[in-house]
Amino acid sequence: MNKSVGHVLVILVTTANKEEAVRIGKEMVDAKLAACANIILGVQSIYRWKGKVVKAQEALLILKSTRPRYRALEKAIKAMHTYETPEIIALPVKEGLDQYIGWVCSETHN
Repeated sequence: MNKSVGHVLVILVTTANKEEAVRIGKEMVDAKLAACANIILGVQSIYRWKGKVVKAQEALLILKSTRPRYRALEKAIKAMHTYETPEIIALPVKEGLDQYIGWVCSETHN
């Protein structure tokens, strides 16, 4: 197993629309804070916000990055995001193709 696999994270970020997801995703890749950005459109979200249940159409931005880059990534997303409290959550990668894991690490190395 590639020892770098424990450093790789998948970060989920919901956004108000496709344009916001593209803008944030492109900036994170350009800044080498993420190796890759995927965008899923048409996400139906239901959540409680300020005492009300809200239903919203959102886009889901999926970023691949590493633990050492996470804090800078989170800060950069928060600065660009239109939501007061954006969803920015990181999930650890337990296994992955060695070549892909190596690529994510090399693309986010500063």
